[in-house]
Amino acid sequence: MIETLMTLEYTPFLLSFKLAFITTLILFVISLPFSWYLSQTKSKFKPILEAITALPIVLPPSVLGFYILWALSINSPIGAFFEEIFGIKLVFNFTGLVIASCFYSLPFMMQPLQSGFESINKNMLEASYISGKSKLETMIRVALPNIKPALMTAIIVTFAHTVGEFGVVLMVGGSIPGDTKVASVAIYEFVEIMDYSKAHIYSAIMVIISFLVLLSVYIFNGKTNKKFGGVA
Repeated sequence: MIETLMTLEYTPFLLSFKLAFITTLILFVISLPFSWYLSQTKSKFKPILEAITALPIVLPPSVLGFYILWALSINSPIGAFFEEIFGIKLVFNFTGLVIASCFYSLPFMMQPLQSGFESINKNMLEASYISGKSKLETMIRVALPNIKPALMTAIIVTFAHTVGEFGVVLMVGGSIPGDTKVASVAIYEFVEIMDYSKAHIYSAIMVIISFLVLLSVYIFNGKTNKKFGGVA
């Protein structure tokens, strides 16, 4: 067992963490204003926008991966534009993985943030507007500090979900060592060649990571709830 651990290739895990970090950062920047808008708007298009952002939860990864692969390939206007103008290929490389992961993990960032914003006391927001603060200032200086549990849940769960992605990243990125071969893909390949020893080790590491992530979310939210409960 020790010899196996010493000879194990840990690059797929480093790639998974790198992908998860970049994806989480991008989705946070994108989802923060969008989730704030959805939590405050009364537009008749709100259900449509919510349904679109939630699609990756119910769509099979193969379906989502296929359409992302098609949209980013040279056969599509988007893929052709980037390759002809910038010389950038958007599939079967790390860039493609980031784009695919952003689509696939979007609901896991959006929904906790939106729920957190919707739970804020409306009187607090009205007081902020009356005092002269803009909507942007209200979101950053009033709303965000009051949704810490939702904020931490969104960030941590998005990170963990991205680390565990398989179907979408395999279709869009393939399995290129050092570039697109993330941990989940490595486990799949170990099973294919019946190297169950390494598959067990990789899988065990993923289970431990997932457990620690969820445990940290529950501990943080539990402490936050007790703190506010004590104040009340």
